[in-house]
Amino acid sequence: MTKEVLEEIVKAIVDNPEQVKVSEIDGDQTVILEVRVAENDLGKVIGRKGRTITAIRSLLSSIGGKNSKRYVLELVE
Repeated sequence: MTKEVLEEIVKAIVDNPEQVKVSEIDGDQTVILEVRVAENDLGKVIGRKGRTITAIRSLLSSIGGKNSKRYVLELVE
């Protein structure tokens, strides 16, 4: 579920939503979510001074607290 929510959030931010790909690497207590976007959309996902990606990571942290898991967001170039 978290993967789909993250994908929808990122697609709403970028100019090329068809190029958004989210992959999930599941561990025991940690889930790594890798986000791939078009090169010209990297700045939109990061935001000014990293505010956008920090906000997305905060959402994931809240979800993780509820699910007793730690979510790590990686933006892959």
